[in-house]
Amino acid sequence: MSKFLKLTVALAVLATPLVAGPLGLGRPALPEEIAAWNIDVRPDGTGLPIGSGDVLTGEEIFAEQCAACHGDFAEGVGNWPKLAGGAGTLARKDPLKTVGSYWPYLSTTWDYVHRSMPYGNAQSLSADEVYAMVAYILYSNDLVDEDFVLSNETFLDVEMPNADGFIMDDRIETEFSLWVGEPCMENCKSDVQVTMRALVLDVTPDHGGTATVEETAAPVVAPSPVMVAVDAELVAAGEKVFKKCSACHQVGSGAQNKVGPVLNGIMGRAAGTIEGFGYSKALMDRAAEGLIWSDAEMRAFLENPRKHLKGTRMSFAGLRKDSELDAIAAYLSTFPAD
Repeated sequence: MSKFLKLTVALAVLATPLVAGPLGLGRPALPEEIAAWNIDVRPDGTGLPIGSGDVLTGEEIFAEQCAACHGDFAEGVGNWPKLAGGAGTLARKDPLKTVGSYWPYLSTTWDYVHRSMPYGNAQSLSADEVYAMVAYILYSNDLVDEDFVLSNETFLDVEMPNADGFIMDDRIETEFSLWVGEPCMENCKSDVQVTMRALVLDVTPDHGGTATVEETAAPVVAPSPVMVAVDAELVAAGEKVFKKCSACHQVGSGAQNKVGPVLNGIMGRAAGTIEGFGYSKALMDRAAEGLIWSDAEMRAFLENPRKHLKGTRMSFAGLRKDSELDAIAAYLSTFPAD
């Protein structure tokens, strides 16, 4: 038999069904096995387990389980997705689609976190932990207050901003007839024109000569911070606390402005005077009133930023322990102004 004939016979055998009817493989799935897969949650709350979690607990879990990829404040790290922000951007050519700006149903967030996160260790979180993490994500998007507790009972109380931004897919009823029929294979269209582009290449804001906040703000001379003796153990403790801040702020030699300004020399400094950083209007208004980052002012701000300074862009929930406030103040005081 020639090699060609052998190959032909082999292909014929492979193409022929070996068994007609059921193959006799496997067994029916057990109810508990089906239940393990049937974990989806619907927009109306169907499928939610009993449980609850608050924002502050969620912040701690998020910092441990999610911050490496999504940032301490859900602002995203590198190419990992941003989970917060983007409000009012959906009409732009380069919208920022986050939980707060785009996702229409809270169930999508809960179901995805429960099913797929944290990365590399999916479904390792308890129901209470998922509730807490989702509560913190909502807080990071300014959708709930810091004392909010998310549970199977309060789940439907949350209103997602883009809930009305989606419509039912009715294309089967309205457009299906346009898709079927004999396809055109030749002389289908005499002219083809590009009417729009899928990729936005030029998204750099054009300020058009508009002065920046730094250029228009009245110059404020920052007083030289007074260096005082500090407790070495307290400073070491403050360095650990600063890890909660390092996603947005830098200190030390070579520090640069990031999401937040450089904090070198911040203790005792006039507010809003870090060169090259665009502050919020709320902070600049307070700066114009003479706000100084004294120890007392810094403690009050870090304890609850958004309560102490209405309108601040700082989404950090705050430090609740006096020991942490003492430690971070001591740590920051060791970095003089550049």
